Amino acid sequence: MANSRFHNYLLVLWASLLLHPSSQSQPNLHSHRNHVALFIFGDSLFDVGNNNYLKSPIGSANFWPYGETFFKHPTGRVSDGRLIIDFIAEYLKLPLIFPYLQPGNHQFTDGVNFASGGAGALVETHQGDEGRIKKQIGGEETKTLLSKAIYIISIGGNDYAAPSIEFESFPKEDYVEMVIGNLTSVIKDIYKIGGRKFVFVGVGSFDCAPIMRSLEEHRGSCNKEIKAMIELHNLKLSNTLKEIQGRLKEFHYVFFDFYTTLSERISNPSKFGFKEAKVACCGAGPYRGDSNCGLAKGFEVCHDVSEYIFFDSIHPTEKVYKQLANLIWNGSHNVSRLCNLKEMLEA
Repeated sequence: MANSRFHNYLLVLWASLLLHPSSQSQPNLHSHRNHVALFIFGDSLFDVGNNNYLKSPIGSANFWPYGETFFKHPTGRVSDGRLIIDFIAEYLKLPLIFPYLQPGNHQFTDGVNFASGGAGALVETHQGDEGRIKKQIGGEETKTLLSKAIYIISIGGNDYAAPSIEFESFPKEDYVEMVIGNLTSVIKDIYKIGGRKFVFVGVGSFDCAPIMRSLEEHRGSCNKEIKAMIELHNLKLSNTLKEIQGRLKEFHYVFFDFYTTLSERISNPSKFGFKEAKVACCGAGPYRGDSNCGLAKGFEVCHDVSEYIFFDSIHPTEKVYKQLANLIWNGSHNVSRLCNLKEMLEA
């Protein structure tokens, strides 16, 4: 993503938009008094097109067949259509939240999306200044402006599932502690600028994604080592959030169990309206998991994406995302802990 100084400017802009009548009409100011904005941080699960504007094409999805289901053209979303955060915006009665790097004049009062495909909680996960979640937060004190907003964060998957990550050189506990520690510092940064209401999406069951099944050493099976790391991450994140809530006044959060909800669909696809849980809709090689959809020579695309859990080698389909967004919004406390998003807003 852009550098931290630019984010400081952005926070000043938010303040000017919300405080100064000259920046917008009085009716609009009145309508925003109880307005809930949505600020989004994360990786490719939440990236709606930021990577389209980066010099490096890594992690971008601005080519066919991405976007074919809903938008009918690629938008930068790594799926066939909308993502979880698009449905969350709809529940909040907001328009689609634009990517931070998108050029043009925007109304930041609805929120902004900082997510970047390839980002991780650890700096080493995604080389270069762009895409580092630590640089997605500015330092301006704007608590009164941002306290009503929802901050939704999905980060960590690349720290465990990215092929370039060799966490074998670290004790598992230490590696996970580093990831959680970096994420915790980001949470505290958001809290310092006024953030009080958070949604955290745990790491999903990507140990069973087509890209993992396609690897020769795991051919057809899930990756047990990555499974152990993800489960440890989710447990430590859940415990850390409880500790943070005990220390930070008015810190409210939803912790969404992405691992359980996705693994349930992989284990029993027909129960949730799917037919194929092991093979990706788009890709090449075994399980269509060898290469990224749309780039590999000889890649294939399924005929009916609604039957599939995964659109490409690791990213779910719009149909999955819609189901998960509904659980975040109004799901039981078994999957949306300590409450769901609707309950947090009504409290």
